[in-house]
Amino acid sequence: MAIDRVKAFFAERGMEGRVLEFDTSSATVELAAQAVGCEPARIAKTLSFHVGDRVALVVAAGDARIDNPKFKAQFHTKAKMLKAEEAEQLIGHAVGGVCPFAVNDGCDVYLDATLRRFETVFPACGSSNSAIELTPAELEDLCQPCTWVDVCKLPA
Repeated sequence: MAIDRVKAFFAERGMEGRVLEFDTSSATVELAAQAVGCEPARIAKTLSFHVGDRVALVVAAGDARIDNPKFKAQFHTKAKMLKAEEAEQLIGHAVGGVCPFAVNDGCDVYLDATLRRFETVFPACGSSNSAIELTPAELEDLCQPCTWVDVCKLPA
């Protein structure tokens, strides 16, 4: 199960006690915010895209949306999200629990600038009822290799 892979990933780093598991679903930004008890913007959602023969995982703030011109400028292709049925096979995590930790080979992690607004954010941990609270710096350290990008826009 994907959450077990993620828990092992955090255990190797002495952080297994920080993984949160909920009795309710945290599969969407809104549900995760309710489960965690924070504003939806602080949920670090992981969006998955086909980029050439690889998968680009873009971790962005919960209130952010992909900005298509910025995405194309960064990745030199149109934003084409993975289909739900492709996620588990290509990433190693099913939709609702996709996260940037313990991912399959062939996945590249990008952290969007929208996350830098917050002291801490809450990405999922491989299941539809889990999360972990991290600072953006911790997220960057844990997702190595990763790249900071600016491919999202915030609501007006």
